[in-house]
Amino acid sequence: MARDRKLSADERILWGKVARSTRPMPGKAGALTELDAFLAEAEAAAEREQEKQTPAAPMPLQPTLPSAAKPSAGVHHPLEKPVKRKIAKGRLALEARIDLHGLVQSEAHSILLDFLIRAHERGMRHVLVITGKGSSMGSEGALKRAVPLWFSKPEFRYLISSYEPAAQHHGGEGALYIRLSRRHGERP
Repeated sequence: MARDRKLSADERILWGKVARSTRPMPGKAGALTELDAFLAEAEAAAEREQEKQTPAAPMPLQPTLPSAAKPSAGVHHPLEKPVKRKIAKGRLALEARIDLHGLVQSEAHSILLDFLIRAHERGMRHVLVITGKGSSMGSEGALKRAVPLWFSKPEFRYLISSYEPAAQHHGGEGALYIRLSRRHGERP
């Protein structure tokens, strides 16, 4: 494994959470200040991104359910069974993976979008997104519910061709296999 590689933003956020859960060794507390500054900057960026997405005037909260009567461009297209079977058995490689559980929705949304954009730009076709199953009893988990809903939004729609819950050894109900759409002009 290369030691010269820099950590990506999401890896640094994850490492920051791990580092905060430990006590610094005597005389080593200074290294955490750089990490704290980066995490504060990342959290501020996530808050700014969320502020851009929230309307200026508060809207009355009404549950929005997908209507079967109106056609939607964000209809879920499942992976074909042979493709899912090949991925589950390892005959078709997952080219990248991202673990979102433990993140709040605003952080997870921006990190997931960035991850999928980069994977799409690199021409990747199959990736694994780990959302987690939810930890409280009777709860499905916020990200487990939210991520499939995000996929029907315009910023995700052009990136994703299909998705399906992962096989048990890849995370089962707490993870999704994602097939990314082909880049414009790319031939099969």
